[in-house]
Amino acid sequence: MIWLGLDTANAPLSAALVKDGELLVELNSAMGLNHSAGAMPAVEELFKRAGIRPAELDAIAVSEGPGSYTGVRIGVTIAKTLAWTLDKPLTGVSSLRVLASNIFTYGVTICPLIDARRGNVYAGLYRRGEDGKLECLMEDRHMALSDLLMQLKKQRNPVVFVGEGARKHEELLKEMLGELGRRAHFTQDLPRASLLITEAMQAETSAVHSFVPEYRRITEAEANWQKVNGKEAE
Repeated sequence: MIWLGLDTANAPLSAALVKDGELLVELNSAMGLNHSAGAMPAVEELFKRAGIRPAELDAIAVSEGPGSYTGVRIGVTIAKTLAWTLDKPLTGVSSLRVLASNIFTYGVTICPLIDARRGNVYAGLYRRGEDGKLECLMEDRHMALSDLLMQLKKQRNPVVFVGEGARKHEELLKEMLGELGRRAHFTQDLPRASLLITEAMQAETSAVHSFVPEYRRITEAEANWQKVNGKEAE
């Protein structure tokens, strides 16, 4: 079975082809690329290197968010288009879960972080069970980083932080959690499309037409509209 995986939810780009549990090709970039111009060429490069035609795909996995609105939309649009035109099943996976899957240590609490600006983050809590599978301890959400850290401090359990958001806020993590807050190795801060595929293999497929990104918050434009209309309603 041949899987295509694509993650463009944030600045990094990752795309991979996996066949029968074997990684064929994976392209990763940590640079802040323009995904609208770079994502589809990356997918085409995968097929070229692997010597595989798109029609040979059996399934497609995509990072469904949260993250950059534009980045998430680009990845989801490409994945939906391929799934529809090739008549292949599509599976979406949380971009936070993809980051958490970089940590293979059993039993530790894993907190993937994506910066959401203005002191806010997208965050979730995960842990690998005895069977090696990721368990979700706290559903993905958009929240103030200070509130998240206070919550984790009260729990008194060591937490491994992973993701570019963890790198950006590393000093605050140390300040508020001390030894309870641990950082993943910097190489684990980037999403891996091969691990995205691994998670997708264990998830339910989605209906292509009704599949939508999981933004986990409304857009700034929508928030401003609500503020304006709220004042007008008063």
